[in-house]
Amino acid sequence: MIHKAHSVRRAGRYLARATPSERFTTAARGEGRALVRAVRAAWRGPGRERDLAVQSLKAAAAALLAWLVAREWLGDPMALMAPWVAVVLVQATVYSSLRQAGQQFAAICCGTLLASGAEALTGSTLGGLALSVPLLMLLSNWPRFGDQGIYAATTALFTLASGTVSAVAVGHRVGQAALGAVIGVAVNALVLPPIHLRDVRENLAALARESGDVLHLVAAGLRRPGWDDGTSVGWLDASARLEHRLEALRAARRWSRESLQLTYGPLRALHRAPANVPPPEEDERFSRVTGHVTALTRSLAVAADPRRTPAPPGTAALHAYARLLDLIADTCHAEARRLLRGEERAAAGDGEVLSAMWELDRQLKAGLRKHAGQTAEATAVLGALLLQAENLWAEVLPEAQEQSHASPPGSAESGTSRGVP
Repeated sequence: MIHKAHSVRRAGRYLARATPSERFTTAARGEGRALVRAVRAAWRGPGRERDLAVQSLKAAAAALLAWLVAREWLGDPMALMAPWVAVVLVQATVYSSLRQAGQQFAAICCGTLLASGAEALTGSTLGGLALSVPLLMLLSNWPRFGDQGIYAATTALFTLASGTVSAVAVGHRVGQAALGAVIGVAVNALVLPPIHLRDVRENLAALARESGDVLHLVAAGLRRPGWDDGTSVGWLDASARLEHRLEALRAARRWSRESLQLTYGPLRALHRAPANVPPPEEDERFSRVTGHVTALTRSLAVAADPRRTPAPPGTAALHAYARLLDLIADTCHAEARRLLRGEERAAAGDGEVLSAMWELDRQLKAGLRKHAGQTAEATAVLGALLLQAENLWAEVLPEAQEQSHASPPGSAESGTSRGVP
């Protein structure tokens, strides 16, 4: 994580000095490498890249089928509308395909009828455009159309630009739109229907892994002498990226629920969608972990600000705290690997890790009592940091909370409560 941050800073300095042509070359190479990685990922096995490739090929197949049915089998000279609608309606889920099919068909009907009526009323193509397009652009913002409202205006332009406006032509266009909608939805629902259960697991595992990365980054910074508000800004940026990952997880959970609607059971088995998806409680647990990491980095930012009253604790306490964060970060990485493998949570954590955490917790509490007799500012900061570490401990290792009222391993006194109720 630290090496990656240094690489990003070096790349930023290089781009700041580079000429426009060098920047273009660098960007082109980066895009090329990303494309190669995506192709390799799609070839290796199931994943986001392969899902995108399948959906793209399905959309192309739906357009080709709609063209064959409309032009070759039905002999319709206005066969463009059917493949146009079909290719758009191969959406990310069957439910969204069906919903958008209704919205788009309604928008196309409005555009076709209003454009035809406007030309019949004005007697010219220009008059029809001037009368219908402004009204249809306003109508495209109607919430009932969703994001399909723009097709009302584009259909009007296509209708008037084709130069054939009659009752028969209107019927052909509306019929072709209906045909394309049926073919697009049918292809999406019957040919490898999109199931987005894998995205939940991947985003949840990524959130756990990146939470551990941020904790390792903070621990490494605490070990370096003279960390300041510049260092804490990097920690805040890293924790902010966790919020973006959390939003991606929530979006993936919504997609997974929607992708199971209107999806026929045997076709799910054909798609080989993952059966065991992490429960929503895991989302909530790592959402709380993200919140505690954010609170921790903010507490450190306040302690590093020379204009604020709180001051960081002594070096020995910071080093012990860094070791505790490293252990929690390692546990986050272990959780990420478990989630990717689809395994259940173990009944108890690693005994050695728990014992090490208990020992560091006792050391930090002893340091807190020592600071209490010296400076109130350092005591406040260490207390806040210890509280956030215990909150993280309670979420990442729930079994530690179960032991909170029992004697910790290797100690003679009972432990204190882990986390905030």
